[in-house]
Amino acid sequence: MSYRVMVVDDSAFMRKIISDLIEQEEAFQVQATAKNGREAIEQIVRIQPDLVTMDVEMPEMNGLDALKVIMKEHPLPVIMLSGINEQGMRETIMALESGAFDFIRKPSATTSSHDIEQVGRELREQIHAAMQAKQRRDAWTAAQPSAPVQPSAGKPPAHGAEASGPGGAAAASPAPPAGRALAGGGDSAAARQPLAGSSRPATRLPAANPAAPSVGREAPGRRPAKAPAERARPATRPAQSPVGGAKTAPPARPAPPPLESAAEVAAAREPAGGAAARGRPELRRSSAGFTDLVAIGTSTGGPKALKAVLEKIPGDFPSPIVIVQHMPPNFTKSLAQRLNSLCELNVVEAEEGQELQSGTAYIAPGGFHLNVVPGSAGGYRVHLTKTEPCNGHRPSVDVLYESLLPLQALKRHIVLLTGMGSDGAKVMKRLYDAGVTSTIAESEETCVVFGMPRSAIELKCVSHVLPLYEIGPKLVQVVK
Repeated sequence: MSYRVMVVDDSAFMRKIISDLIEQEEAFQVQATAKNGREAIEQIVRIQPDLVTMDVEMPEMNGLDALKVIMKEHPLPVIMLSGINEQGMRETIMALESGAFDFIRKPSATTSSHDIEQVGRELREQIHAAMQAKQRRDAWTAAQPSAPVQPSAGKPPAHGAEASGPGGAAAASPAPPAGRALAGGGDSAAARQPLAGSSRPATRLPAANPAAPSVGREAPGRRPAKAPAERARPATRPAQSPVGGAKTAPPARPAPPPLESAAEVAAAREPAGGAAARGRPELRRSSAGFTDLVAIGTSTGGPKALKAVLEKIPGDFPSPIVIVQHMPPNFTKSLAQRLNSLCELNVVEAEEGQELQSGTAYIAPGGFHLNVVPGSAGGYRVHLTKTEPCNGHRPSVDVLYESLLPLQALKRHIVLLTGMGSDGAKVMKRLYDAGVTSTIAESEETCVVFGMPRSAIELKCVSHVLPLYEIGPKLVQVVK
């Protein structure tokens, strides 16, 4: 089967380079080219390509503006080609939020032939992944009952927008099932999974279930921007106040969630000191005042997924969050800045030696592995390394998770979101076998690519398989 591709770039030279790289794969045919976003939209209506590669910075209509129109009127997979200047990186992150499947760094006239070939391999790999995801989405949509979707009585989607599947195409469909808890990976999960690396189609996110915990849910609409002084926040601070308004009291902490595993039930029934008496380490409060640590790993589709999760977590969250997003150097800084402008949490690109603090999310910088290690006076800190890539990635989710294995004095919460491949799954299994029972994987119905979560589910080390919009509230619920 062959796929029709459109190449959009304001440079005729770059249109030729990208077209040649794509057509090195016989299955891909460049059907048309366009020199700006406006021309691209006109051609999409006429030739209906399977996929578009889109330059970010173009005259007349740039890639970001064109993408928004495409996702609204002619949804299909779009791969962004980004320059490495600050403006290009910032707009690339916004494009991923707006539904782009993924991005690659755009080669330049001075790029070596070796590097251009590497760009070509990455681009063809992403086209393959996008087409597989689209096929899976189309098949899943066709298999759904034909009954019309009932409106949600005026309730907004869980995080204020439609969920986008591969390429951002949003399809109205029956509400996905509630997130299921898999005791030891049971519930015959493996029997229900699709082919590896595939993605269930995009679904319109249902309204929040009134019976589910409402912790972390917000009214739709963008919250006020944070003042610069808030960048360095204390570990515990008052809730965000409206611009020009009085400070409000912090939201009431939720009631303790129900016990959800045999291990937690047994622990709750133990007398004080029982764990230590049986040789298990007891949880200790760090010098920074937290007893829990959240670790998140993600890849393709991750920027939009991270936004959906972190926006549901309040600024006074009593735990640090450490994140690995597969992304090249410099782009992770733009990602952290963008998320920091949208979330109540303090979001930063991690730096060597940083002491972890509650209410802060630390994103591994591109090109470095992120490790969590014991710090001074009973705390914990970031340790960055440039050791060999793991699973083809640096940063790697497996490396982050492995650094958590010895940290038994903390309650560790391990999360895998959308992404190609299997990075993170093997060490999540090791953590699970070592007694870490708070393990969460994003469910297929909201994944852009189901590879990484599916790999963990198949290893039977996932306690909770949840749609994206439930993961943030779940973390608020389980982190004490």
